[in-house]
Amino acid sequence: MNKLPKTNAMRALEVAKIEYSTSSYEVDESDLSGVHAAKMLNIEPEIMFKTLVTKSDKGDIKVFVIPVNDELDLKKCATVSKEKRVELIAVKELLPLTGYVRGGCSPIGMKKKFPTFIDETAILFEQIYISAGVRGVQIIVNPVKLKDFLQAEFVDLTK
Repeated sequence: MNKLPKTNAMRALEVAKIEYSTSSYEVDESDLSGVHAAKMLNIEPEIMFKTLVTKSDKGDIKVFVIPVNDELDLKKCATVSKEKRVELIAVKELLPLTGYVRGGCSPIGMKKKFPTFIDETAILFEQIYISAGVRGVQIIVNPVKLKDFLQAEFVDLTK
């Protein structure tokens, strides 16, 4: 089996001595959805989390991590992040801002550290899947260790 290349997200976890494993799948450019990725890995979509990046009306960047089969509730996001309003950033802003592309955005190892919020359903699971920072590779990690590492909060974020 070919060895997966190390990503910044993997290196950051290793430096912090946080245990993780990885899983990979064949990327389908016509369907970059997390639900499709979960199907490819033969796992429940509830345990695979996607990373969404928002900008507030003041221009502040916030990161939200939610199950791939759920929809982000922007009103809840604004409330928990103490903003008047937040909206998803444009896809073209993702790479320059985070260092990651759509379908491969990890909450770990972004260019800058942004306030991060993880959907509270993550604590229901021993392990969750998050992007390793490239399309087709997932990091499997304990959600509490992830939260502590990211200095994130568990909150209700979905519709």
